[in-house]
Amino acid sequence: MAGYGPAKRGNGMTYCVGLLLDAGMVLLSDTRTNAGLDNISTYRKMFVFEDPGERVVAIMTAGSLSVTQTTLARLEEAINDEDDPRSILKAPTILQVAEIVGKMLADVTVEVSEKMDRMNQSATASMIVAGQRRGGPMRLFLIYPEGNFIEATGDTPFLQIGEHKYGKPILDRVIQPATSLEDAEKAVLLSMDSTLRSNLSVGMPLDLMVIEKDALSASRRIRIAPDDEGFARLSRNWSDALREAFQRIEPIR
Repeated sequence: MAGYGPAKRGNGMTYCVGLLLDAGMVLLSDTRTNAGLDNISTYRKMFVFEDPGERVVAIMTAGSLSVTQTTLARLEEAINDEDDPRSILKAPTILQVAEIVGKMLADVTVEVSEKMDRMNQSATASMIVAGQRRGGPMRLFLIYPEGNFIEATGDTPFLQIGEHKYGKPILDRVIQPATSLEDAEKAVLLSMDSTLRSNLSVGMPLDLMVIEKDALSASRRIRIAPDDEGFARLSRNWSDALREAFQRIEPIR
């Protein structure tokens, strides 16, 4: 899994979104990675680390595969080493999990960038970290390439990485902490649908995960294939609803 590789391969844009709600967390990512329209591949960008009944940590990635895969490989090594204090399954809080991931991402970014600079190429990545430990609150963080991060709050209950601008408007209008998990799933899928229609560097299949509050494990994980009829029906219904709403709106005078 680890390895730097050519920076121009696997650097395509992506779209990942995470919601922090009263009832739980909803996460969605695409799987497309490309270095041009003639070199498109599918890579998983959502990863879950669990100690069922104790904690669950989910990570979504965007950016250079060289950076994200190396970072995830090192996080997994730390988990498998009983004496490694950087294990995200042993950190006392989810805040400290975010700090560990941020430090690891920043270190890898520097290492890879130093190699790529010699070839006049760049490599950068960002991550979303979602999790809960037993007795603690659910938390959702966006980790920047430099290792610093921001956290979702009641005022801003969702975070996005990658090609986020097309899918943001519906989330701004719909998502509140009290939004149900069912409605949240619908909202993130429509957010992704808008992105898929507007940017060819984002593509199916999609990975969807729901973590219910205090479940301390992934409550629901599905992969939505390109020919998924349910997603196609959702997209058609949304398009029809938008057209109908547009026709009903009175023009300004």
